[in-house]
Amino acid sequence: MEKQRFVLISPEVRQNAIRKLMALPDGHTATFAPPTRSGGQNDFFHSICSDIAKSGFEWAGKPRKPEEWKVLLVSGHTKATQGEVEFVPGLEGEFVNIRESTARMSVKRAASLLEYALAWCADHNIPLTDTRRQGYFQEAA
Repeated sequence: MEKQRFVLISPEVRQNAIRKLMALPDGHTATFAPPTRSGGQNDFFHSICSDIAKSGFEWAGKPRKPEEWKVLLVSGHTKATQGEVEFVPGLEGEFVNIRESTARMSVKRAASLLEYALAWCADHNIPLTDTRRQGYFQEAA
């Protein structure tokens, strides 16, 4: 049997999940988890990373790519919120930051990351042009 996933968004879906659960033979595993970050949160965060990269802001002596800003922001957010930041020797002698996975973040945790990233950008005068253009902000009246 293939793995099935039910996102509890309505009474009908909830009933389908209950029926499926009741029909399973002994030995199967059921897992219940809070919602993970939304696609909108993911897109919003990636637009912020792109805006920082496009701004030309330098970190450790050079401009960084969006994916590098993602690592820096996630690591900074983890540290700022008293999470565990761990560096381990890599397979080739380099150092690797074993960081939190954004794909596994709850909606609440992803919202906290977005708030952190926006505050960091404000503190460093990063223009969020693409982020604003993509509709993530409403212009203040």
